[in-house]
Amino acid sequence: MHQPLKSLSDAIRERRSTPSFDGREVPAEDIRTILEAGLAAPSGYNVQPWRFVVVQSADVKKKLRAACFNQAKVEEAPVVIACCGDADSWRRDADEIVRMGLEGGMSEGYAAQLKSYVESYLLSLNTDQMHGWLNKQITYAAAYMQLTAEVMGYDTATMEGFEEDKVKEALRLPLSYWVVSLLAIGHLKGADKYDGGRFDINHTCFADEFGKPLK
Repeated sequence: MHQPLKSLSDAIRERRSTPSFDGREVPAEDIRTILEAGLAAPSGYNVQPWRFVVVQSADVKKKLRAACFNQAKVEEAPVVIACCGDADSWRRDADEIVRMGLEGGMSEGYAAQLKSYVESYLLSLNTDQMHGWLNKQITYAAAYMQLTAEVMGYDTATMEGFEEDKVKEALRLPLSYWVVSLLAIGHLKGADKYDGGRFDINHTCFADEFGKPLK
């Protein structure tokens, strides 16, 4: 396993959206470590609806670049992970979710009701609401992967500039998949992106209620 090169706090503070990658390879064991971090993220009802397509083929990256408004970094990065949500995964995975929960200490009483809870909630969502729910779940996992890659010394760029139907076509994704973001991983080429700055904590954070300053 690749040894950490940064602390988590440094990775959070120093991270930039990498403008260009030099194409150096990312070893398979490092890719697996990054993916496993994403798999450890939290999700509603533990449904884990994320599905990750790891794109390394030059031919597929070329197609993907065309779906991403011709962003060069799609082809430059040695690895691009398409972070997707499967709107139907809960139907297939419900029994396994319950089994894992019981194995991990879930009460028998909760286990008996969990499938009906999940079904009742997710069936109540229309398409836009389902996509919103998937956006939240998959973004947690994508953030875990991005920060893990940064801690390991890699540079990353999260991309939301793409045409979803074209990404689905390029990656031959099932109809139930919703593409949330793309995560490019590799090594910086040239100058890093400028530091755009962040608002002070007093600008965005409040105590107990809106407008009440933190002490």
